[in-house]
Amino acid sequence: MEQPQREIRAAHSDSTITVYQAYDPEIGLPAIRDGRFPAAWKRNRMTWIKPSFLWMMYRCGWGAKAGQETVLAVEINRDGFEWALRHACLSTYARDVHPDRETWQLQLKRAPARVQWDPERGLRSQPLPYRSLQLGLSGEAVRRYADEWTVAIRDMTPLAHEIHALVSGGDLDSAARLLPQERSYPVGAELLAHLRG
Repeated sequence: MEQPQREIRAAHSDSTITVYQAYDPEIGLPAIRDGRFPAAWKRNRMTWIKPSFLWMMYRCGWGAKAGQETVLAVEINRDGFEWALRHACLSTYARDVHPDRETWQLQLKRAPARVQWDPERGLRSQPLPYRSLQLGLSGEAVRRYADEWTVAIRDMTPLAHEIHALVSGGDLDSAARLLPQERSYPVGAELLAHLRG
């Protein structure tokens, strides 16, 4: 079955959704230990969360890029995730979504969250023909993410390294079997109508 061009695919339960981030060990290790972000984690800057494990692997080089050596799975409550979507603005102007560029710029300035739809990635980091959600949080959304929405933080670094070793060795079938199980996230069309650009 062909994938929809823009669809949120994620590991999720009835009450939570898992998103991924990667940090240096100074941030990542205390976050794993305590199940919450440490004081050194900056709440006054934008943070991007990614429901796609493979997109995160593309971004952080399977946990090998400097400053992104610790791969985190952050389980957040669905109410928080959907609040962010409701209050988000597309990060780029889309003429079929926004009445004009000035309106979009004003919305972007005020929105505590922003959305990008980037090409999903495969096991070899190649772009796929459908898009993956990236959700940027700032201001109120960052504080809610860290202090209210986060349910658990898990270390995905060993799994990232294990899958990458299999990919590097050409064993894509074994690598694919280890991937987190991501499926379509059940969100109403009205929640994404302003984010389809």
